[in-house]
Amino acid sequence: MSAPIAVDIWSDIACPWCYIGKRKFEAGLAAFAGRDDVEVTYHSFELAPDTPVDFDGSEVDFLVRHKGMPAQQVEGMLEQVRGLAAEVGLDYDFDILQHTKTLQAHEALHFAKARGRQLDLMERLFKAYFEEGRHLGRRDELADLAVEIGLDRDEVIAALDSGEYAPAVTADIDQARAYGINGVPFFVINGKYGVSGAQAPETFTQALEKVRAEVNGSVDKPTTDGQTHP
Repeated sequence: MSAPIAVDIWSDIACPWCYIGKRKFEAGLAAFAGRDDVEVTYHSFELAPDTPVDFDGSEVDFLVRHKGMPAQQVEGMLEQVRGLAAEVGLDYDFDILQHTKTLQAHEALHFAKARGRQLDLMERLFKAYFEEGRHLGRRDELADLAVEIGLDRDEVIAALDSGEYAPAVTADIDQARAYGINGVPFFVINGKYGVSGAQAPETFTQALEKVRAEVNGSVDKPTTDGQTHP
């Protein structure tokens, strides 16, 4: 039996490229013959940690303020992202999106990880944020979504109120900083090789194949289509 390949993904639920990257990675993984031996773990990354929980304004307003771009340019950029999302089967609705601080969402993901449901909750939060306009900075909203994937609502609320998983979120962000990660999504394969951004599915397939070959001793070192390791 082959040793498992670990894929660690730094991501933020408020990152449109992260949801697109998730779909592209999943497509690349589906084409990998050893996909059953791949273990995927998500890690926390806050793109805009200074964002208030209740941001007063639209996504356009936020990006105008955060990036200093003209509103017309932001609208064009969001339309382009919406089109790229549609190409991988996602229906982004930036008009109803509620921009918020994502810290508690990351804590909820660590809670789900401890119960073996992290991947399920990650998918649910992405969909809720980008397609349904749910407010993911609010504890009760996060607890409601966690219930939908089989977690206990009272336990989620208790974990968020206590801040039990806040140190795990901080540790993830510190690790990203140590790796030199300053943008997401960022994929780390077997702790050594990195793929940055929402790459094409075949890039992920090739990276996994090369890592598997290295693990099996058939090549010296894998590469990831020009991507650098952390």
